Amino acid sequence: MSDDQQQGDQSTQTETIGTGQPPSVDEAHTRPAGVDDATVEALGKISEALEAVEVARGGLYTFHRLSGTADLTLGEGVDQLREAGHTELADRLERELVGRNVLQGRWTFQIVEEYDDGYYSTFKQLEREAREALVEGKRHLFEAEMKEDRRTQGKRAHEPHPETGE
Repeated sequence: MSDDQQQGDQSTQTETIGTGQPPSVDEAHTRPAGVDDATVEALGKISEALEAVEVARGGLYTFHRLSGTADLTLGEGVDQLREAGHTELADRLERELVGRNVLQGRWTFQIVEEYDDGYYSTFKQLEREAREALVEGKRHLFEAEMKEDRRTQGKRAHEPHPETGE
């Protein structure tokens, strides 16, 4: 079958499967019976928000690593200033900046821990509870249905999952 013939058969992609539900890439990503589009879309938005939180958390860990590296590097520079005979300036930098809190009372590890233990863990827990209550805990239903809708069935590099050569 030619690529054109395969692409012409895409109309079946948007039809519902035997359960009346939109098609999906596999059973793990098929919406449970009775779950409406609005629910899948809402959970998709919550998942999208969680992804943004994950990126923010990564940025926070980057901030943590870079701030720690900066403090250690600063300490080396202060030692070198002292060895070069600039004791007064080295003493001031060491006293006022080396080991300084980045926020009132906090080093970056404390910021990361507070974020992880508070906002991040609460967000992850409530997102999971919403999925468990509404779609049997299934993840990425919105994206799985979007993939099935957008892929070209039968075309290489458009397989629904790694195990098929469709």
